[in-house]
Amino acid sequence: MIWVETLINGALLGGLYALLGIGLALVFGVMRVVNIAHGEFMVLSAFCAVLLANLFPQVSPLLMLIPVIALSFGVGWLYQAFIVNRVVTSPDPLSPLLLTFGVSVILRNVMVEMFGADVRSLQVGELSRASLEIAGLNIGIMPLLTLVLAALLFMALQLVLRHTEFGRIVRATADRRDIVRLSGVRPDRVYSYVMGLSLALGAIGGVLLAVRSSFTPFSGAERLLIAFEVVVLGGLGSFWGALLGGIALGMAQLIGLKIDPNAGLLYAHLLFFIMLLIRPSGLVSSRV
Repeated sequence: MIWVETLINGALLGGLYALLGIGLALVFGVMRVVNIAHGEFMVLSAFCAVLLANLFPQVSPLLMLIPVIALSFGVGWLYQAFIVNRVVTSPDPLSPLLLTFGVSVILRNVMVEMFGADVRSLQVGELSRASLEIAGLNIGIMPLLTLVLAALLFMALQLVLRHTEFGRIVRATADRRDIVRLSGVRPDRVYSYVMGLSLALGAIGGVLLAVRSSFTPFSGAERLLIAFEVVVLGGLGSFWGALLGGIALGMAQLIGLKIDPNAGLLYAHLLFFIMLLIRPSGLVSSRV
């Protein structure tokens, strides 16, 4: 029963990891760009949630997700429109990587200047410690809600991209940027909306991870690494693959901690390395 509980809790943790990677998967699937600053933007959203929670202590910290998501979408739109769009069509594949890496370094130092290097976390009271006992298994309510939210967001994103006009425009732009121009579509504007949506989704994962663990301005690299492993393990550009990849990483991490309490993320990284060797295309090979 202990191992069953470990696997269940690992799957619940994987839902959180999937939320960290879905935004990165969306940007790569549409623009073929890896946003190196994705981790820093998630940490910034967590700082914004903590700041709002301190300003409005009478409001539930989880409700701070609403303004943080809206703010993250706006920041993502501006980030793409005025910065990333300048290099998104560059023939040199290193240009977007170098640009977003520079943005990540700047954001990290700005956060240190504004918030300091102290460890922070977002407190949600009893909800973070509440659990359900089912058939002798203790399941945390907050991780369960996180997994359910992740599944709903993945489903909603898939429905939007498959069955709405906006989704058809995004998929057409991802396939043939030059052709959609003939229909009056402005690819740069589509990319801006996609980046805004990516950072909004990343903000959800960043805030929920701040509820589960502490963070500092330097936590962006760790979150980016998890998000990148989720995307690659699931399959580049595949949303449901990212969800499966996140669950696999979460289960590998908790199994590793059960075997070796000092392992940390070692077993999750080993799973990622092994999968690259035996199935480099990921669990689900698909595009947006």
